Amino acid sequence: MMSEIPAATLPDPRRHAFRPDLADERLVGRVEALRYIAGQPSQIIRPAVPLRRRPVASDGLDTEILFGERVSVFDEADGWAWVQLERDGYVGYIPANALSETIVPPTHRVKATGTFLYPEADMKAAPIMHLSLNAELTIVEEGERFSRTHIGAYVVSRHIAEIEKVARDYVEIAERLIGTPYLWGGKTRIGIDCSGLVQLSLQAAGIDAPRDSDMQMAELGTQIEIPGDLEGLERGDLIFWMGHVGIMTDGVMLLHANAHHMSTVVETLPEASERIAKSGTPLIAIKRMGQLSSASAGGA
Repeated sequence: MMSEIPAATLPDPRRHAFRPDLADERLVGRVEALRYIAGQPSQIIRPAVPLRRRPVASDGLDTEILFGERVSVFDEADGWAWVQLERDGYVGYIPANALSETIVPPTHRVKATGTFLYPEADMKAAPIMHLSLNAELTIVEEGERFSRTHIGAYVVSRHIAEIEKVARDYVEIAERLIGTPYLWGGKTRIGIDCSGLVQLSLQAAGIDAPRDSDMQMAELGTQIEIPGDLEGLERGDLIFWMGHVGIMTDGVMLLHANAHHMSTVVETLPEASERIAKSGTPLIAIKRMGQLSSASAGGA
């Protein structure tokens, strides 16, 4: 019998698929489970799919998976699929009917904050679905006003960009989402949380980012000293509190999705920091992302 593995040494369950009865075969020797299997590749075919920690529809979101993203499926039961996202490794349960076993490589991504798929190349037609920023599409025919996807639906051509063409400035992407309501686990213009805003904006600029603020603090950018007067910061600096993150738009102003305003807002960093500190949560880190440059930038 395998000896019990101390909980302190277990991999992060947010990004590793394991349960007492089942685990990713790549985790053999790292976690204890009754059996180990390889995940089966699948693709998201719904607009923005809520991922939950448990297969319970009334639970809150952990994150959302966007149209066209790929996942590995480890289990299906009672209408739920237990999956791991290909892009950021997040693990959880989603409705099984949001998946297709047919993988179609995407050619384009949505560069607008949101757009629609139409049954025909006509803006007056009733939309099939709404798609959010960074959703991925396979375009089989490009047109001046509308482009046709592989499922026969049409999207406004100016709302999409070739998959390799990324935004020049992730802060500008985040600024487009000012006013978006705060939603724990949200990752669209319908609702977004602090780390979802950071992840979505960076991904639009071609930078893969982990999902949660603690992961982002550990893995993104270069840590710089926190100035006593909170001045002299740069556009794009990431500001971290325990469980919260925001983006500097310049040396003074902070852009963040937050539960105080229940919205995505811009306010001065000193103002935000003072308010958050009053709740017992001091500013703990500043990470500098550095200059972004890409030969294929400009698609967004």
